[in-house]
Amino acid sequence: MDGMSGWSINAARAAVSVILIVASASDAALAQSSTSAQGWVLTPAGVQIALGDRPLSIAASPDGGTLLVGNDGQSTQSLMVVDRESGSVIQTISYPPPEALFLGLLYSPDGKRAFASGGGNNKIRTYAVDSQQLTEGDPIMLPTMRDGKKINLYPAGLAISADGNTLFVADNLDDSLSLVDLPTRTVRATQPIGHNPYAALLSEDGKSVYVSNWGEQSISVADAATGQLQKKISVGTHPSALAFSSARHELYVANSDSDSISVIDTTANQVARTISVAPYANAQPGASPNGLAVSGNTLYVANAGNNDVAVIDLGVSDQVRGLIPTAWYPTALAISPTGDQLYVVNAKGLGAGPNAENGPNTYRLITPANQYVGSMAVGSLSVIDVPDQVGLDAFTHQVATNSGFDKTADAQTAAQVIPRRPGDPSPIKHVIYIIRENRTYDQVLGSVGKGNGDPSLDLFDDASAPNTRELARRFVTLDNFYADAEVSADGWSWSTAAQANTYVQKTWPANYSSGRNRPYDFEGGNLATAPGNTPDNAYLWDRLDAAAIPYRNYGFWIASPGKVAATAPKLGEHTDLNYPGYDLATKDQARMDEWLREFRQLQTDGTMPTVELVRLPNDHTSGTRPRSPTPRAYMADNDLALGRLVEAVSHSVFWPETAICVLEDDAQNGPDHVDAHRTVALVISPYTQTGAVDSTFYSTSSMLRTIELIVGLSPMSQFDAAATPMLASFSDTPNLQPYTVLVPDQPLDELNTAASPMSAQSEAMDFSAEDRAPEHALNEAIWQSVRGADSPMPEARTSFRNALRLEPTGADDD
Repeated sequence: MDGMSGWSINAARAAVSVILIVASASDAALAQSSTSAQGWVLTPAGVQIALGDRPLSIAASPDGGTLLVGNDGQSTQSLMVVDRESGSVIQTISYPPPEALFLGLLYSPDGKRAFASGGGNNKIRTYAVDSQQLTEGDPIMLPTMRDGKKINLYPAGLAISADGNTLFVADNLDDSLSLVDLPTRTVRATQPIGHNPYAALLSEDGKSVYVSNWGEQSISVADAATGQLQKKISVGTHPSALAFSSARHELYVANSDSDSISVIDTTANQVARTISVAPYANAQPGASPNGLAVSGNTLYVANAGNNDVAVIDLGVSDQVRGLIPTAWYPTALAISPTGDQLYVVNAKGLGAGPNAENGPNTYRLITPANQYVGSMAVGSLSVIDVPDQVGLDAFTHQVATNSGFDKTADAQTAAQVIPRRPGDPSPIKHVIYIIRENRTYDQVLGSVGKGNGDPSLDLFDDASAPNTRELARRFVTLDNFYADAEVSADGWSWSTAAQANTYVQKTWPANYSSGRNRPYDFEGGNLATAPGNTPDNAYLWDRLDAAAIPYRNYGFWIASPGKVAATAPKLGEHTDLNYPGYDLATKDQARMDEWLREFRQLQTDGTMPTVELVRLPNDHTSGTRPRSPTPRAYMADNDLALGRLVEAVSHSVFWPETAICVLEDDAQNGPDHVDAHRTVALVISPYTQTGAVDSTFYSTSSMLRTIELIVGLSPMSQFDAAATPMLASFSDTPNLQPYTVLVPDQPLDELNTAASPMSAQSEAMDFSAEDRAPEHALNEAIWQSVRGADSPMPEARTSFRNALRLEPTGADDD
């Protein structure tokens, strides 16, 4: 058997991904084949070394013998010291919350000191270096007040002067550059620089500092002596990593949402040319270049979205010579002093897996790193021998196969009801797209009696979720559907744009941590979160506007009552401002009352928008917070609202031409015996009323791709372009039987009390926006509310947690 033939989700549907299992971070290196949540096969080149929670940065010592890696995830963060020659992790310095790291990491020029940015702690961590051992010293504190007001600089990228006396700090949330005098440990100056500064790099002559402005389309050039802005250079969207070629006098800029590299002539400080790293001609965004390394005339680019490293010959042609497969979401690169070995930091390693081990009753104040979907994926370091051209050609073919670039979803055989290409006719003329909050498949459908469920993990049965379960039974049971996201912060990007860009991927873990001081600026809260070519055309509603397709919004991106996020003006023009957004104090029945009010008018008028966007958030629950509905009551409220909508549509004149697509924005709220990303999804239409079980691998992007094909839109990203449309869920023959809503036996007005399990913990939780409550504790409160505080948990289902031990890429596995 070829060791890189792939552990494909389509071949082994119960194993979406394989956990990298090691006894300690310094255990023997592993190279494995696995899959990401999108179903893309992972066959990382070289040897894989287990790291920590979401590694984002790497720094090589001046002598080339040591690598530092920063793990910047949601759980315990850490700095790891790796011996380059052996690949062993020889030291780990841990930072449980609220202690933090964020992006910035470097050695002093003499190699005797090291520095790391403290993110929301607003400090620079300092270390004395003795051979390969680090000893942490007192941090350098950054200011938290300015003109009598609190500020949050949030240090990110770092650069250091050649004499080792000045540290340059990109202040990510202050749009500024700070100059730190290291001998006196004081901030000498802080100057405005650009939106969301990310990386900083000193010029060859030491007179200027280049700063990438992640939140805009520019590189700032600042005076190294004063920090004052000298010039802005226009580049691609959301520039991130920077790298120099001293020999070529060029600065390379990774434009993370333009899928390109801007090449800046540093003698003139202007863009000389632009190199595309898109995987194929006319590809939509999604490669997400965000890590760079230069060796001679070769530029290496870490493409986080495509799980590969692009190898580029610098020169007249700037040819992308090939691609090297990596583990999941490569974020940073380093190269050996001789240029023959490449080091790749992979934020998500080889994926997650089932999180039912030991059950939710083990979720205490701090989630075990292997039991929370936001932190259970162990990052990895790939150690790769730089291939020759023959090897690189083979790698390039493997990358195309892994990510589906060697095929297109449009070319697949389609049922008659789903068009093969955007714009082809379909009997479905209306799509209602409903997004709910945070449930796994097993929590709601584990005991539904069909499909691959685990009844021991089911929390919401026919008493509290009768409509969801009956709709799954009567229409189509989707038991192999996965959220592309980990949490709501990236879930809303995946659910509305078919990708979550590097800004979202790298910043939400701090927001979801305790005390790490990162605001929730997703769902339109910051222009930097827009995951497309520009902030104006990234989302589903932007594409509908551009195609002049009628649509109506009920609850998406509501910033406050009656107000849509300012970053989505087009969406606001199509929004029912009387429909509430996320607010757990508002019943989903009130939302449905408002939706039905407009729907009845549509019936009277005889017209209906092509697409409706509907948010029903109350299956999130408020745990066991006293005076709030119990988890079962919240679920019943949500379920009844869904049933009322389906009943209304199925009894209307629009029913023969309608599909109702329902998913959760993410699945991070509870256990599942297959995978932590597996979630509840429904497709309700006369063309899906078959009672079948469809076990095809689908993800969030698959549902978006299906909607796009029906209404005539091209893909928004490389992920929906490669996703399998939900063809097998549809029949060519409609069944027009209408649906009658089921009223839950569970009372909707049942309230938690002070005697409810974990009521005190729930009382202290923040439910003002989704996912602000600590999910591990919320999970446990929900479990105890439904099953009782002393109810024993079911045995762990670990059939698919066993790691595959394979030889490095290209070797045979016997």
